[in-house]
Amino acid sequence: MSPFREIADAGGLMSYGPSVPDLFRRAASYVDKILKGSKPADLPVEQPTKFELVINLKTAKALGLEIPDKLLALADEVIE
Repeated sequence: MSPFREIADAGGLMSYGPSVPDLFRRAASYVDKILKGSKPADLPVEQPTKFELVINLKTAKALGLEIPDKLLALADEVIE
């Protein structure tokens, strides 16, 4: 289990965590505001808003695990 989808892509069982591409897009808006003259101390701290659940079925089968259909239905991506 990992908070980063790249671990599931590389063979981990599953990941659940913030979407890294979404975090980068949001960071770009901070950079834009700073370059336009905003003081970094005046910018609000934001929490991640988009989370991803990725399940690797190949790894689950190799471990002899059966993932419930309800959990598979909730996943943003299932690696087969």
